[in-house]
Amino acid sequence: MTHPYSALTPDTVLDAIESTGLRADGRLLALNSYENRVYQVWLDEAAPVVAKFYRPGRWSDAAILEEHAYTTELAAREIPVVAPTPVAGRSLFEHAGFRFAVYPRQGGRVPELSDPATLEWLGRFIGRIHAVGALAAYGERPALDVAGFGDASRAYLLEHDSVPPDLRAVWAGVSAQALDGVRLAFERAGPYPAIRLHGDCHMGNVLWTDDGPHFVDFDDSRMGPAVQDLWMLLSGDRPARVRQLADVLAGYEDFMDFDPRQLHLIEALRTLRLLHYSAWLARRWDDPAFPAAFPWFASPRYWEERILELREQIALMDEEPLWPA
Repeated sequence: MTHPYSALTPDTVLDAIESTGLRADGRLLALNSYENRVYQVWLDEAAPVVAKFYRPGRWSDAAILEEHAYTTELAAREIPVVAPTPVAGRSLFEHAGFRFAVYPRQGGRVPELSDPATLEWLGRFIGRIHAVGALAAYGERPALDVAGFGDASRAYLLEHDSVPPDLRAVWAGVSAQALDGVRLAFERAGPYPAIRLHGDCHMGNVLWTDDGPHFVDFDDSRMGPAVQDLWMLLSGDRPARVRQLADVLAGYEDFMDFDPRQLHLIEALRTLRLLHYSAWLARRWDDPAFPAAFPWFASPRYWEERILELREQIALMDEEPLWPA
């Protein structure tokens, strides 16, 4: 079967941009994105823009517009997020069966996470993002929870025979044990306020300039615990992560209180992300871009590494959480 994105030709992209009233000069550049298709488009007599063409069938119009409203609200409060550019009062457009949005081009580099001042700066802005995120709730977007990211991911991989037959029983057992550990971690953390998150706050979605960070791509924004937007800033051995967490929270708590009980969730959220990532690859395998970019996904070695990874996560979830010095 032909994938829907096969119809998203360069001419279709340029025609879509011009359907908004913007005038493209014929040049475009495909940017690195798999979930959606993203292009830099040059305009006549104006700065280039970035056009995001949403994956068909993933989000409803209402869910996309919720994310647009959130990022627009953040930008209006002078928080450095890249929000969609409205054209004639609209931020979501449709052309030739594709929904798309137009964004300003934002340059930048990857932040230097070894610098305590950088981590504190990032923490301050994430605190500001969360302070706004706590003011209202999403009504259309799903929550980040064990059922959606964990149970559903595991079920999909098993039901669609994604795991090689000789590793299926081992992976099934280890993944079930890992999810038991995730549930125990959520029990230890106790109830928490779910807020609107960035949702995928890794360093590929933070662009650093001399003016500081700019947060991009809220496509995975959803309701969830605040620590989801913090733990991906941490790396290295345990002492290094403790120091980094202290730096991040020093900035974060200038604008938003942080409940330390959520630290019980760090390794649980990492485990959910690992399961969700494998299921994401499996769900997108009909998109020709995925076999080309991730050819190792179907190999036994990939699943052997995932089994070892999950076993490590099971052990880590039994350890004491990170407590900043």
